[in-house]
Amino acid sequence: MSDPLLVVEGLNAYYGPSHVLQNVSFSVTEQAVAIIGRNGMGKSTLCAAIMGMTPPRTSGSVRLEGTELIGRASYKIAGLGIGYVPQGRRLFPSLSVEEHLRMVAGRNGGPWNMRRVYELFPRLAERKRNGGAQLSGGEQQMLAIGRALLTNPKLLIMDEPSEGLAPTVIEMLVETFGKFEEEGLRMLLVEQNLVVATSLAERQLVMIGGEIAAETTASELAGSVELQRRYLGVEPVAH
Repeated sequence: MSDPLLVVEGLNAYYGPSHVLQNVSFSVTEQAVAIIGRNGMGKSTLCAAIMGMTPPRTSGSVRLEGTELIGRASYKIAGLGIGYVPQGRRLFPSLSVEEHLRMVAGRNGGPWNMRRVYELFPRLAERKRNGGAQLSGGEQQMLAIGRALLTNPKLLIMDEPSEGLAPTVIEMLVETFGKFEEEGLRMLLVEQNLVVATSLAERQLVMIGGEIAAETTASELAGSVELQRRYLGVEPVAH
């Protein structure tokens, strides 16, 4: 097994007096990793803590290729090689697709440029003069992903990428994400959609109450109604 790309050890995070993340530890090596769990379990806080965004108070360690990230500014963390696709996309309504991408393009050397993003998502090329607020949900997600890819990351963190999207769009994105892994781009996926999570990552970490409560596999989780009920509160669909 190769050395870990990302190592999280004893990570704690607080919103005021609230202890949201509690001694979270895991690593990302050559495999994609999915973090699953119900709403309010601390998944988005974990993403924000890794990226140096929020909450303001953290302890523990987050290391990318041995470099400590805790205490660094978000833009410096991005520059070290982590691309981030936030929950809700966080686009600028007044900026066009082209302007969103130009803000990031060329900052880090690497294979991803605007031409490749437009080839990956032809719909963005068709809509490149449209503002962020004029895009559909699927187009907004494509733009958020394209923006992250232009940082030429070693690790791509995606927080709920399937949220609010039509099934056909989700299917297209799952196919796209599969190509990233083939090219050697590592992924840390935070997701409630069990089908998406198990399609993209064999390694599944279950977050409950701000802790990594269990580690399982996609095949085990997808095949066990009992595990789905226990970890996600998912009930089987009646036939």
